[in-house]
Amino acid sequence: MDATISTAEGDRRPAGPDDVSSALAAGEFFWLDLTIETGDGDGAIGILRDVFKFHPLAVEDAEHFGQRPKFDDYDDYGYMVVYGAGGEEGPQELHIFISAGFVVTLHHGTCPSLDSVHTRIARHHLAKVGTATAPDDEASGTRTATGALDRGMDSGRLAVVVVYLVVDALTDSFFPVLSSFDDKIDDLETAILARPTEAQLGEIFAMKRRLLRIRKVVGPQRDMFAGVTAGVTELPGMNEEGERYFRDLYDHLIRIGDMVDGYRDLVSGVMDTHLSTVSNRLNVVMKQLAVIATVFLPLTFLTGFFGQNFSWLVARIGSFATFVGVGIGLEVVAVALLMLLFRRRGWLGGPTA
Repeated sequence: MDATISTAEGDRRPAGPDDVSSALAAGEFFWLDLTIETGDGDGAIGILRDVFKFHPLAVEDAEHFGQRPKFDDYDDYGYMVVYGAGGEEGPQELHIFISAGFVVTLHHGTCPSLDSVHTRIARHHLAKVGTATAPDDEASGTRTATGALDRGMDSGRLAVVVVYLVVDALTDSFFPVLSSFDDKIDDLETAILARPTEAQLGEIFAMKRRLLRIRKVVGPQRDMFAGVTAGVTELPGMNEEGERYFRDLYDHLIRIGDMVDGYRDLVSGVMDTHLSTVSNRLNVVMKQLAVIATVFLPLTFLTGFFGQNFSWLVARIGSFATFVGVGIGLEVVAVALLMLLFRRRGWLGGPTA
């Protein structure tokens, strides 16, 4: 287990159970980030159970990852499950405990989105009243949550700021992943039209599976924040200014859902293109084989006919000239007539009669 505590002033330090207990006793706002490695989650779960004394159901959900995006409201805190883009293995799951005096995040492995949030908090300092928008935020034309939400705020509103920054970073992590599908789909279509292969079909199925995994978490996550923006779900410390930012977050999730649906349709179209191209190539091969079989059909008939050894034929086809003219000439004429017919029908790539 790797645990760090971040304060409202932007300080971040490693923490153990005793440090967490001291932070709770001090009564000042803090953010505890718990990173669990595979098979090493007992320490984090012990902190949630013994130090924070969270509800056993919430601790059980936090212990078993693979939860659906949700928000559970308890007496004086809330429990939220959200997702970010993650890697090739699928979206990354994050559990958040939200209280008026602290925020606890729990996740497996490294989380680049949280690293960016830590950097942002260290730069803006949550506790600084009236923080101005950072230069890089001015250049991008965006407002800074740590500057717009922290004016005169208490610990509850600080918790809302941290939750917004965390969920916003996780949500925005989907955009680069989905944008990469544009180039992949275009390159795949070009390669399929040039030469379809089995490897391309496997890549198509991999893309569909990844989009499906994203869709399975984005939909419930969007519905969850729809409840937050509508006031059905109340976050500790939420105010009117915070609701504006969470509405923007909800809008981002709607866009992501629409992008996922659009890319799923595009990938399905690429699969149809692959199947159509393979089918067309198979039809071309079958046509060529049919042409060859048809060419040999009259030859087989003629050789079989002359192979019957009728006395009339044996008596009259005796010279070499007659053999060439009748025995071979008829076959050449039959092949020539068939090729002319195929050409007129367009089966050999020529004009269709």
